[in-house]
Amino acid sequence: MTRPESAGYDYDVVISGASLAGSAAAILLARRGVRVALLERHSDPEAYKVLCTHSLTANAYPVLDELGLIPALENAGAVRNHARWYTRWGWIEPKAAPAGPELPYAYNVRRSTLDPLIRSRAAQSPGVDLLLGHQVTGLVREAGRTLGVRASTPQGEREIRARLVVGADGKDSAVAKFAGVPARQHENRRFAYFAHFRNLPLHGGIAQTWFLEPDMAYAFPNDDGVTVIAVVPDKKWLPAFREDLEGNFLAFVRALPEAPPIDSAERITKIIGSVNYPLHSRRPTAPGVAFIGDAALTSDPLWGVGCGWALESAQWLAEAVASAVTGRGDLDRSLAAYARGHRRRLRGHHYLAADFAKARPFNPGERLMFSAAARDERAARHVHLFASRLIGPLRFLNPVALARASAVNIKYRGARKIG
Repeated sequence: MTRPESAGYDYDVVISGASLAGSAAAILLARRGVRVALLERHSDPEAYKVLCTHSLTANAYPVLDELGLIPALENAGAVRNHARWYTRWGWIEPKAAPAGPELPYAYNVRRSTLDPLIRSRAAQSPGVDLLLGHQVTGLVREAGRTLGVRASTPQGEREIRARLVVGADGKDSAVAKFAGVPARQHENRRFAYFAHFRNLPLHGGIAQTWFLEPDMAYAFPNDDGVTVIAVVPDKKWLPAFREDLEGNFLAFVRALPEAPPIDSAERITKIIGSVNYPLHSRRPTAPGVAFIGDAALTSDPLWGVGCGWALESAQWLAEAVASAVTGRGDLDRSLAAYARGHRRRLRGHHYLAADFAKARPFNPGERLMFSAAARDERAARHVHLFASRLIGPLRFLNPVALARASAVNIKYRGARKIG
């Protein structure tokens, strides 16, 4: 259903939240001829998200490329995020196939660099009005359908009408609350603390992740010589951990296999974190409303997928609704297509993440795949594609991949017996 022009829309689309998902959606919609109001509750255009993995998985690269951000990220010193992963079977170290292309990558880049960059790009896009200091306080609704927002602004309250309202306002989305779209929660039985270090060398100069079953840790090199280190232990350790946060954080990192030499590096931030970070998911659409980024799905931060999925969901929404929001199609049908695509692409990933968030050891399928990947380069590349979110769980655990992993492990055990 589309509404006639006489309804008096101020814009085609109103987006609440000018972080990664919202700014990307504004740019991509505007390029398709859509008039966009991009609302940001912060008045400072340099505002950025602090608690983050600061990593864009390789699935985000095509979106970054479409946005035209690759040269700017390279110039800003963003680090191509090649990685290695520690497991009980040894290190998984994916390498490009002989004579093959480079492994897919995107970037590790601090949000203090990335957020202002993409927000500025949105503000410069013809068709986008970036409205700073605008916080959504309610929705304009008629006959059960959302037709705009009410917002507090530096000049007072105002109403902005549009064919579509997009919630890009995070896991605690105000748009979702006002639209009556609840979130489903999955408990996260780990907690996480982060700190930033300067001049911290890492093995190979690339990202490291430690699967300690059930505890986790990672070190991600970022722009300007800064490395983000996170420890993600089982919640059973939380009371003791908090008794001496700094001492326990540093001791945890020092005890890691091939631990980064944090004692010789400069810590440039406080140790910050979250002791309760459940996984959220909600229906991606309602009449006249769509959700992108964390507002649609907030997964476990230990996987570092949130930024990439924010950008991808912005792209999927723009592709689905651009024609309809300019009056050239059926908006409800377009929203339904976006919702189907969002669920199809991310539901399996989120299910596995929610299951792993129970702080359990690897299950049999994961043991098979990860042990083979520590012993075989082809299996390691397969794990890399899944960790980069370039393939889904069904392809990651397909019968051919499982059979090949089994053959790798049988061959390995046979070689050990002979040796």
